[in-house]
Amino acid sequence: MCGIVGVIGNTETTDILLNGLEKLEYRGYDSAGIYVNDQNGKDFLVKEVGKISQLRNAVGPDVQGITGIGHTRWATHGEPTVDNAHPHFSSDDRFYLVHNGVLTNFNEIKSEYLSDVQFRSETDTEVAVQLISKFANEGLSAEDAFRKALGIIEGSYAFGLVDTQEPDKIFVAKSKSPLLIGLGDGFNVICSDAMAMLDRTNKFVEIHDGEVVILEKDKVSISKLDGTPVEREYYTVDIDANDISKGTYDTFMLKEIDEQPVVMRKISSHYLDGNKVNVDPALINELKEADRLYIIAAGTSYHAGLAGKEIFEKLCDIPVDVEVASEFGYHMPKLSKKPFFLFLSQSGETADSRQVLVKVNELGLPSLTMTNVPNSTLSREANYTMELLAGPEIAVASTKAYTANIAVEAVLAKALGEAKGIQAAIDLDLKAQLAMAANGIQTIIDEKSLFEGIARDYLTDKRDAFYIGRGVDYALSLEAALKLKEISYIHSEGFAAGELKHGTISLIEKDTPVFAFISDKIGQDHTRGNIKEVEARGAKVLRIVSSDFAQEGDQIVLPEIDQMISPLISVVPAQLIAYYASLQRGNNVDQPRNLAKSVTVE
Repeated sequence: MCGIVGVIGNTETTDILLNGLEKLEYRGYDSAGIYVNDQNGKDFLVKEVGKISQLRNAVGPDVQGITGIGHTRWATHGEPTVDNAHPHFSSDDRFYLVHNGVLTNFNEIKSEYLSDVQFRSETDTEVAVQLISKFANEGLSAEDAFRKALGIIEGSYAFGLVDTQEPDKIFVAKSKSPLLIGLGDGFNVICSDAMAMLDRTNKFVEIHDGEVVILEKDKVSISKLDGTPVEREYYTVDIDANDISKGTYDTFMLKEIDEQPVVMRKISSHYLDGNKVNVDPALINELKEADRLYIIAAGTSYHAGLAGKEIFEKLCDIPVDVEVASEFGYHMPKLSKKPFFLFLSQSGETADSRQVLVKVNELGLPSLTMTNVPNSTLSREANYTMELLAGPEIAVASTKAYTANIAVEAVLAKALGEAKGIQAAIDLDLKAQLAMAANGIQTIIDEKSLFEGIARDYLTDKRDAFYIGRGVDYALSLEAALKLKEISYIHSEGFAAGELKHGTISLIEKDTPVFAFISDKIGQDHTRGNIKEVEARGAKVLRIVSSDFAQEGDQIVLPEIDQMISPLISVVPAQLIAYYASLQRGNNVDQPRNLAKSVTVE
């Protein structure tokens, strides 16, 4: 959450900052600001509440320089106001700071070090910049003041600091929050995500936790907090510019829904050679030794983990626990004797998952990250990585990363099951199934007008909606409900269909929308019985049914696919219904209120 950009040594600094912030707006859009210095005694600070377009309108033609930092905010401490927007600055106007993360001891710092300071904002970030200023005013250099403050600060942070007395440098540090260095031709940059600077460079350098970076136009110095120098090579990011633009689409979300067939084919091509699975043999050998698989995730990735549980248990004959990362890290249950941890994360920067991975590493337990961002923190810090290959996902509501995660889970499960000699895995023609998934998804997205009409007929003026199913359809119902609530703001819940009569059927009243998934062979008849129960209470039911189990009167019949990976197809109607329900209510589909894409704070 929140996005940082910084530039040093480029006369187009203002444009680079604004363009970079626009590409990071998925990380937060409560407020934004830039600080620009011309290195000749003239500087500018511009901050606005709202989206980057409002900041851009407020930046006059005179706001120019060759050093600058910028920030787009997702509010944690204090409401979205100009005073609370970044960059923040010290009382003497010497230091300007942008920050992503949460400082857990900011109140203690205020009391112990800054009791005489008059604060302008409610933020923890201002505490950091005032602390740096205090140490500098006591005689320390800017670098030493920065390092001393970092030794006191606790929590998560990515910092970009400019000292007006040394405007030819940007001081940088991170802990738990993502930040990268970008190497330009005669200039250098920092950014929370490489996408922000891909129009300027494709060469990036990782910053690790506990490191301090001094960025100059032609030099990058990295060291540990104690001053020990660090040498690190750059890596190249190879992303097509079309992947991070809307192209002919009005929204990123619809573009990303439409990209799912391509993603299925890409995963198949990368991981499957005929029916041979290309997965690291060392990973498979380590998994074979495990007695239990723990899937750790949050949000949509958690729901993908629930779908994956059935795949792993059926194909690999291994018990699987799926855990919410924010709970598991602080309330870790008694583990099995030989656990293996699988972390699911679109961004690879999810703070809740990372705090679990840190503990897993401390325990010396093996781990794998499945992520869309191969150089991300979770990718680097786990023992193994498998890429989702979905391409950049910009819309806050995840779509293609969900289906990619399930597909890659199936790849891993087949590889492990084959290595263990399990017949179900050996018999599964996953390449054919992923081809069927790609074709099935395409069939559904070609009928967009159908789902636009369903959203209008079922959800116009409705305040509640429910999704029901059994088995893997229950896991799918949770994801479907999340999609609807997060972008349309309709209160929606996913329920195990059999649980309705144990209390939740009391929520059903006349014309309450109920979306029922039926792709579970064992539970299909019972689910249809549950449909009758809610219809008897006045519910308006839409049945979304796999072709194998379709009956007369079922409104949506899905293309054929193996039941185990049926969410690859059955989620798509839910994605489109949520999309059109949001659009019809006039919401910003890509940037729903109160949310941000990359959740980098706990």
